[in-house]
Amino acid sequence: MRHTKTWTISLPPEMEREVLKVAKVERRTKSELIREALRGYMLTHQLRALQRIGAKRAQERGIRTEADIERIVDEIRS
Repeated sequence: MRHTKTWTISLPPEMEREVLKVAKVERRTKSELIREALRGYMLTHQLRALQRIGAKRAQERGIRTEADIERIVDEIRS
């Protein structure tokens, strides 16, 4: 049973040349490079989503500066 799906993508010629160059230097397949790039993109996307949630929650709680955070931590520790 195959655990991957095949996609067809289009790349500008310069990007294709760069991918092929890196694949050759690193002795990896194009698919491996693209999967790694997508993993990095997805992690960045998830991090930004978490940052937006955190910023919204901080704003709702009136936390605007690092000093506010330090004050809250000190209050909790007391």
